[in-house]
Amino acid sequence: MKMNEMMETSEEYILHTYNRFPVVLERGEGAYLYDTDGKQYLDFAAGIAVCALGHSNPEYLDALKNQMDRLMHVSNLYYNRPMMEAGEKVIAVSGMDKVFFTNSGTEAIEGALKAAKKYAFERDGHSGHEIIAMEHSFHGRSVGALSVTGNAHYREPFEPLMGGVKFAGYNDLESVKEQITDKTCAIILETVQGEGGIYPADGEFLKGVRRLCDEHDIVMILDEIQCGMGRCGDYFAWQGYGVQPDVMTCAKALGGGVPVGAFVMNQKVAKASLKPGDHGATYGGNPFVCAAVSKVFDLFEKYELISHVRELTPYLEQRLDEIVDQYDCVTQRRGKGFMQGLVITGRPVGEVINRALENGLLVISAGTDVLRLVPPLIITREQIDEMTEKLKDSLNQVDL
Repeated sequence: MKMNEMMETSEEYILHTYNRFPVVLERGEGAYLYDTDGKQYLDFAAGIAVCALGHSNPEYLDALKNQMDRLMHVSNLYYNRPMMEAGEKVIAVSGMDKVFFTNSGTEAIEGALKAAKKYAFERDGHSGHEIIAMEHSFHGRSVGALSVTGNAHYREPFEPLMGGVKFAGYNDLESVKEQITDKTCAIILETVQGEGGIYPADGEFLKGVRRLCDEHDIVMILDEIQCGMGRCGDYFAWQGYGVQPDVMTCAKALGGGVPVGAFVMNQKVAKASLKPGDHGATYGGNPFVCAAVSKVFDLFEKYELISHVRELTPYLEQRLDEIVDQYDCVTQRRGKGFMQGLVITGRPVGEVINRALENGLLVISAGTDVLRLVPPLIITREQIDEMTEKLKDSLNQVDL
């Protein structure tokens, strides 16, 4: 079957909730993907920041194959070894205390919100608490996650959503202070805003939110679903700020490609929030996906990926800054580590992305005008150079 026929067949059977790019990807190796016609693409999208190890890492695949031969699923009614091993490694690198494995980042957000609400319920003896979220944030597509997503475009078609949510300005501590009342149970924010346009938190802002949470006994939730797992030069981006949340959500690169997420709590929240019967997930802690999580941490250590990201970030930023200097339409670079964005003006960012696809480079957007680059963490200097040349070619072709 030809590529266009496969795309047409997919549109016939798959609900059209994504405007997919006109390519059928079939296999991957390292930082490259290949379509069904054999064309090669340098992958600077990584499945939306998921494939930190790149594609088809043999040790990762062997771990999955070995677990398939042992045990695929038992439910949370029983213990299993991969869940234990994965949980131990999450706690070791985060320095937090308890983890609950979910199926996705959205589910991790749901669990974090429930934990904060239950913590306040146990503390105060009543419900009816409020949550402060950030403008321009993105936390997922479920009703709860949409309720704390600071973009009316995502929320409006599905209202009324969860009540008791207020929005403050990101990196604006005064606006957060103004929203706090005796009903506030949680403040939730991304350590680096992703879908909102690649905005890192200011250090003083993040520390200020931490102080407010301590002063008012508010649960601080940091969403590390996209910016975590080494992408910003630490296992979790908040570690680079010297600020620890009460609850953290993670997903995407956590499993290296299998669907898995987690919310992680400190002892204070873990002891006084969710109890047996309060929360669950049939597939949460699944032995197959937890074997993947466990192996991801092993390979992060073996390949020293955190150090690799720190070492190459200045070079990646240098090459992207060259593009900002060379092209009038590229007005700004912002980001942290291997989570970078270029602000495009004068033409829709989608035109640049489409030309890049034609030139064998996969990049994606963030917000309405940002070209997002979230490559596998294994990329080399040579691949950064290759990306730069392909992106320049693409910018030239749209005549910006």
